[in-house]
Amino acid sequence: MEFHLVTHQGAVATVTLNRPETRNAFNDEVITELTRTFMELGQRDDVRVIVLRAVGPAFCAGADLNWMRRMANYSRDENLTDAGKLANMLRVIYACPKPTIARIQGDAIAGGMGLVAVCDIAVSADSANFCLSEVKLGLIPATISPYVIRAMGERAAHRYFLTAERFSAAEAHRIGFVHEVVGAEQLDAKVEELCKALCSASPDAVRACKRLVQDVAQREIDDTLIKHTVEQIADIRASSQGKEGVQSFLEKRKPDWLA
Repeated sequence: MEFHLVTHQGAVATVTLNRPETRNAFNDEVITELTRTFMELGQRDDVRVIVLRAVGPAFCAGADLNWMRRMANYSRDENLTDAGKLANMLRVIYACPKPTIARIQGDAIAGGMGLVAVCDIAVSADSANFCLSEVKLGLIPATISPYVIRAMGERAAHRYFLTAERFSAAEAHRIGFVHEVVGAEQLDAKVEELCKALCSASPDAVRACKRLVQDVAQREIDDTLIKHTVEQIADIRASSQGKEGVQSFLEKRKPDWLA
């Protein structure tokens, strides 16, 4: 069985976690494959959006048990190498030039929450549950923490990192970890709606906006940041798609990326 599947429908690429027998838990092989897949899709001109989804009852249960058994006997240096591969995968997905959507049909546990957090948009079924379970195993969610804390906020992270409580999709929405919660039967329609919105915008502007959020978030509003944002808007206004977008608006016609 393939660890994950990649399908294309128009400009939307869908990456499907395909290990339902392990609740889509990841191991070193899955990490290598996902890293390569997102790097490749991120460079394809025909891909405008990437959807990350899963089959089976769980979205992702974190680390595979067999992988954890192997890691139990690793030296510190071996653990550094292993954790570095996971950290690289997360960063590749987070920094992917294409907008990404997590379609969460089931539980996201531990590292599975990291996969959700690195995506730009998260849509969850109302039946899904979430848990940062690491402290129950004597561990900490260190590798996923930069992304999960950004997604749920520092205050919520203090609670859920420390208690390892399971919490509902409604709570995940309340704390900002997911953007939308819908019934399972509405999940595909909501994801499709978001894909259409992303595909209707300028590809260059979407890519620049993604970088803009990551560059500006949590930075001090000082002269350096202001200068950076001024340069960003000047660059996009002077770009071919920036000029085409404004001109098409003034001429009351569709821009060429929709033609």
